[in-house]
Amino acid sequence: ARMAAGPEFLGLPGAQPPGRSSGAETRSDFRWLMMSDVCKHCTHAACLDVCPTGSLFRTEFGTVVVQEDICNGCGYCISACPYGVIDRREDDGRAWKCTLCYDRIGAGKTPACAQACPTESIQYGPLEELRERAAARVATLHERGVPEARLYGHDPNDGVGGDGAFFLLLDEPEVYGLPPDPVVTTRDLPKMWKKAGLAALAMAAAAVAAFVGGSS
Repeated sequence: ARMAAGPEFLGLPGAQPPGRSSGAETRSDFRWLMMSDVCKHCTHAACLDVCPTGSLFRTEFGTVVVQEDICNGCGYCISACPYGVIDRREDDGRAWKCTLCYDRIGAGKTPACAQACPTESIQYGPLEELRERAAARVATLHERGVPEARLYGHDPNDGVGGDGAFFLLLDEPEVYGLPPDPVVTTRDLPKMWKKAGLAALAMAAAAVAAFVGGSS
């Protein structure tokens, strides 16, 4: 009888960051890639454009907040969000998401996630200061043999005008389930409504012409 093979090592991660001991060239495909999947607080936020009740609003801090008490549960904001971060409550269908602790920052405090994070992976502060700090961190990672390191959501010229919450990734955005080129989903609405209006006018003109032509 053939003896059963012994336990197989599956490449479980050790205590060091991915590739620290082996280098990027010989790194295995098994890695721990962590990200806080929260609201990105877009500069051009489609959820604000489509909300019919004003439940979603832009705060004085530049963040995007949903007021659940006046949400009617229509769900338009869920399909409008390019990141898929808005959810609905099971009991009443109202929208909810990360508010970046609007109540805390209004009182001069730090958001709870940044306050509680033991490794300071989540940081809060002025965007420009955080961008400079993150860029320095990316440069350090590149020097340490992690060429895949990059910033995501930091560019104010991207399709959503930059995110109020941006991220340092260790791989392509798709690996994290993020769109590589996020675009505000309501960008083309004015053009679409214009075309729809012209089409409606053309149909109305055709109907009038047919009626006038038939009556004569």
